[in-house]
Amino acid sequence: MRVLPMGDRALLVEVDDLAAVLDLRARLDAARPDGVRDLVPAARTVLVDLDPRVLPLAAARSWVERVAAADPPPAAHVASGPEVGLRIRYDGPDLDSTAALLGLDRAALIRAHRDAAWTVAFTGFAPGFGYLVARDWPHDVPRLDSPRTWVPAGAVGLAAGFTGAYPRDTPGGWRLLGTLDPVDTAALFDPDAASPSLLAPGTPVRFREVQP
Repeated sequence: MRVLPMGDRALLVEVDDLAAVLDLRARLDAARPDGVRDLVPAARTVLVDLDPRVLPLAAARSWVERVAAADPPPAAHVASGPEVGLRIRYDGPDLDSTAALLGLDRAALIRAHRDAAWTVAFTGFAPGFGYLVARDWPHDVPRLDSPRTWVPAGAVGLAAGFTGAYPRDTPGGWRLLGTLDPVDTAALFDPDAASPSLLAPGTPVRFREVQP
């Protein structure tokens, strides 16, 4: 682990992998002192956003190192908050080819994706886009060789060990399995809402299959 200052209001904690990110964020969140405004995970880092008038950088660094060294750590993929259900039609253009790539039939891939207990690991790429992981999802799915120049809002895809739903039209290289209900798509990112992003880090997510 490496702790780096980011100006005078944040620390960037670098770790080895995503499992370590999820573990560290869960531990820091459980022991969060006054002065920590936000914890922002990414694939290999956790950004600790601070109010230095309440918690100076040196004290924050000591807190991070103490929490990281504590034993035993909680399990990775810790979810927090109420579960979000996303209604999905499994009608994506890459559904059959992705199933074949993984050595599954169409029904088995749908069942595995639908039944997995997903958690938002981190957000990025576009406002409201959550990178979802699950302990009961064993598949590492390669991205498309040639990304699409246009992916419609609401498309649900797979890449590496993640699944995610596109909150707006955008280019993208993930393999598309299905499409969210329009109401759920609109809720992914609402700039006028008190919490604009529906899928905050740590949020548990379930996909609810609906028929086309």
